[in-house]
Amino acid sequence: MTRGERVIAFIHRYCKVPEGKDVGKPLRLMPFQCDFIKAIYDNPAGTSRAYLSIARKNGKSALIACLALAHTVGPEAKLNSQIISGARSRDQASIVFKLAEKMVRMNPALAKIVRVIPSQKTLIGLPMNVEYRAISAEAGTAHGLSPILAILDEVGQIRGPHDAFVEAIETAQGAHENPVLLAISTQAAKNDDLFSIWLDDAQKSKDPRIVSHVYSAPEECDIMDRSAWQAANPALGIFRSIKDIEDFAERASRQPSIENSFRWLYLNQRIEASAPFVSKSVWQGCGGPVAKQFDGPVYGGLDLSSVSDLTAKVWISWVDGAWHVKPTFWLPSEGIAEKSRTDRVPYDVWAREGYLRTTPGKTVDYEFVAETLWRDCQEMDVRKIAFDRWNFRHLRPWLLKVGFTEEQLEGDNAIFEPFGQGFQSMSPALEGIGSRLA
Repeated sequence: MTRGERVIAFIHRYCKVPEGKDVGKPLRLMPFQCDFIKAIYDNPAGTSRAYLSIARKNGKSALIACLALAHTVGPEAKLNSQIISGARSRDQASIVFKLAEKMVRMNPALAKIVRVIPSQKTLIGLPMNVEYRAISAEAGTAHGLSPILAILDEVGQIRGPHDAFVEAIETAQGAHENPVLLAISTQAAKNDDLFSIWLDDAQKSKDPRIVSHVYSAPEECDIMDRSAWQAANPALGIFRSIKDIEDFAERASRQPSIENSFRWLYLNQRIEASAPFVSKSVWQGCGGPVAKQFDGPVYGGLDLSSVSDLTAKVWISWVDGAWHVKPTFWLPSEGIAEKSRTDRVPYDVWAREGYLRTTPGKTVDYEFVAETLWRDCQEMDVRKIAFDRWNFRHLRPWLLKVGFTEEQLEGDNAIFEPFGQGFQSMSPALEGIGSRLA
């Protein structure tokens, strides 16, 4: 047998259903679970990371428990090694451990060779002296470990692109030559959350050492579409209740306020965490290439920062029957990683991918901003630049120094136009946009 087949055979022979209507019966993996296991262990390139994303209640925790046992006393056990499963909360970590513990106690063959330490959520595989522990972010126990296998449960619950608990686990695996990290979870809510970044990287990079299996309903599907339910719930009708999904879908169809929850947890789709001013369909309709040159009249917007905030400059121009937009954003390079963690926004990722520009030091230098504005005004027919009044007095001397005149800064024919971020300026503009969208 292959490695994957040996793992599957071990689970089928020694693991029993730990709870529910089939409790005590031999556990039988579903085809999608077998496919995932074979993809991990029979990968010709070797597997360093593996992701399985499915809707809730499709046996994620039980699968984690089975894989943990396969590495503790099964065919993947390595002498004196350490295995961990990590979860966001103590309760979630306890679920995985208790499932593994029940599987051990229900099979006399396993009970003889596995020592259970409930107080530490630990199992010791006696033949190879393998330690399996279930840990949580709440307990702060990720440091000091050295797992050859780490299985993360519900990593999709993490908000933002960074998480100290996950980073501690990833760095703890550095002592091993071929460690493996598995993440089994529903999707994260937003594109810039950690699990979304991992899944998107796997899709884009085509790294042969990353296994990524995602079961999700089509993006624009109807919530009552049963084929969409099946796409996100491969265990539907087996140990995933159809009745439960039917009831929630009917509620979601009557109450739009819970539709996002249904799409996230039951259809395994990414959702917006807030209600945006511009709908997703309108936003996507504005996609497409931006004109390389703005030959006609150009209008701009400028939002200054103080220390660590974004400074933004946006140009728009009417080209070929549509408004084309060229935004530029700056952040200080110093401290950008910490700001990404604090704000839970992937500024550092955007900077690496070219969507965000960084400037040296701790602040965005106003002299630098003035020089870019002057250069743009020499190259384009800039008619107006709306600016937030806040901190403009600090930018004004630099504008004069680089070449702008007093007449361009103030007066009836000035290029720069005050535009406050309050009701007086914003309300008429937003009403105008809203009427156009309507």
